[in-house]
This record gives sequence, C-alpha cells and structure tokens, in this order.
Amino acid sequence: QLPEGARYVAMGSSFAAGPGVGPNTPDTPQRCGRGTFNYPNLVAEQLKLKLVDATCSGAKTEHVLGPWNEVAPQIDSVDADTRLVTVTIGGNDIAFVGNIFAAFCEKAEKPESRCRPWSAPTETEWQADEQRMREIVRGIKSRAPKARIVFVDYITVLPAKAGCAEVPMSAERLAYSQSVAKRLAAMTAQVAREEGAEVLKFSKLSKNHAPCSKVPWSNGVNAPAGDGIPVHPNKLGHQAAADALVKFLTRR
Repeated sequence: QLPEGARYVAMGSSFAAGPGVGPNTPDTPQRCGRGTFNYPNLVAEQLKLKLVDATCSGAKTEHVLGPWNEVAPQIDSVDADTRLVTVTIGGNDIAFVGNIFAAFCEKAEKPESRCRPWSAPTETEWQADEQRMREIVRGIKSRAPKARIVFVDYITVLPAKAGCAEVPMSAERLAYSQSVAKRLAAMTAQVAREEGAEVLKFSKLSKNHAPCSKVPWSNGVNAPAGDGIPVHPNKLGHQAAADALVKFLTRR
C-alpha cells in the first residue's frame, strides 16, 4: 500500500495532463495545459499522495527523457523518495491524434488553416517509440528503486464503427486509426511486461465510452467549454481513469 503523503510523479502527454478539464493548475507552464481535474490530481486527492505533475500536452517520449525548450525533462521529477510514477505516453510519437484531426480535415467543407496532411507512422517511428518507452521505465527504476511504475494507456477516443457525427472521418481512416490505437495499447502492455512495470488498460475500460456512446468519456470534434478539448478525455474520462487507478493501486 502507498502510505499517505507518498511522493507521486505523473508523466505523460495531454491525455494525462488534461487540458481543458477545469482551469490550468496554478504555477505550471501554460502550454502544458495541466487541468485541475486531470487524473493525476484526482488520484493524489483520493489517496492523499504528494503529487508532482510533470505531464505536458504535446509531449513525446523524447520530452520525458530530455528537455523540451523551457520545460525540463519529465523524468527529472523522479527521485529516490518517489513511490508511484504513472505514465501516459507514446501517442504523439506516431501522430495518433494528429492523424485523427487530419482525417477530420479531409471531410471538412472548409478545412482550417492549421489542418495538416495525413501521415502514417513508419516502422522506424514505431520502433523508436517503443525503445524510448523502455528507456523511460529503466530511467525511473534507476532513480526510484522503490517506486511502482504504472502505464495508463490511452483512453478510447474512436467509436467502434463509422457514422458517429462527433468523429467525422471516412470508414477507411477510422479503421486505420483504430489499428494504431490497438497497436499502441499492445506495445505499452509489452513494454510494461518486459521491463517490469505495470499497466492499467484504460483503453479497454473505456471502449464503451467513446464519442457517440450513451456516456462518453472523451470528446469528438467538439468539446464543451471547461470539459476538455477535442479528441481527448473529458472530466468524466479523467474521473474514470482516477477511479480505476485507485482501485488498481489499492487491490491486494
């Protein structure tokens, strides 16, 4: 069991940082978009842990291991006193959400100026992503030998089939993005298993809560004000992740 007041370091990209889920946490880099109601904050509150939130929207695995302009390497927050580290990372390395937006742009009558072309990740990019994920676990272990390391994989943001108005993309693009999500989850689980970390399979827990479901835990192309950003978890999604994580951490 994690004792009250134990040091908890949260690392990862926007799916952990929670941009738009409440106001940004005070005194944090603006562009990291660490929402007050992100799952790290909720977990720390429930388990009475001392949170160091190093998450940052847009982060890739390289930004966990090394600096990102003015933002220090996320892994530098991990020290020998750390007892818990959660990690949600790897999607930006392979343009997971970027390609979903590119697919939306393809279907739009008037594509926005910030629309980027679809670009499938290469095998080299997949392999580099996996390698850095392994380095992240090894780096945490060397800094914090007593810490539990838990990957929280990516929430399901894609409906099971095409035709969801909130996810306007072709059936072909949807199927491709689903295969990317599946591979990312499998890779995360494999890295955790082989490197001696744990994984909360949030992708599985959230599969019936995609946009257009009865109770969506993530937003599609639109996001209500104060409840996350498009193609990201909403407040319910972060709450669900926190509850699942608390259960995962406290089970015997």
